[in-house]
Amino acid sequence: MAKRTGEKYKAIIEAAVKVIAENGYHNSQVAKIAKEAGVADGTIYLYFKNKEDLLISLFRVKMGEFVASARQELRSLSNPFEQLAKLISLHFSRLQENRHLALVLQIELRQSDASIRSGIAAPLKEYFNIIDDVVNEGVRLDAFRRDVNPKLVRQMIFGTMDEVATSWVMSQRHYKLTDQIKPVYSLLAQALAREGKFRPFPNHVLNNAG
Repeated sequence: MAKRTGEKYKAIIEAAVKVIAENGYHNSQVAKIAKEAGVADGTIYLYFKNKEDLLISLFRVKMGEFVASARQELRSLSNPFEQLAKLISLHFSRLQENRHLALVLQIELRQSDASIRSGIAAPLKEYFNIIDDVVNEGVRLDAFRRDVNPKLVRQMIFGTMDEVATSWVMSQRHYKLTDQIKPVYSLLAQALAREGKFRPFPNHVLNNAG
């Protein structure tokens, strides 16, 4: 099997995102993905064992890119409220920028087999670690409540963003996912903040969101 790098590898990943988003995972034949990527059918198997391996790899690549970007962006922010706002902004902005990717992440992966869900567990854990770091920093700096269960808080933060994103993908109405950044921040930050410590949304973390 070829190394999982190079232009063809990237082209296949991007093609898989588009084809799976438009046709659904089970209706996305390898031949369709190969045609979209501009490679021969057999080339797919030089990089991936099968379609399942391709879907898992797609998630690992895209989640890996997001985690690396998020860690870099959050590193410059020492205030936990800013970090929380930035994380929500990055999460929603990234999905809004690529609706095909959003469809795959929010819809297709939910309908996948147990083996696929197992395969994406590790990269998802890396994202959970980022959330844990933000929460722990907030508690350490006495900005967030201490009487919270860290695991539960992580589930609430990720679960809220995830559900809002899924509703956006499935909605028949046309609206910006990024319009939900501030409301979601307000909800989560007020729930986490110690009495008198809540901070309004820091607009400077938005960058180009929206």
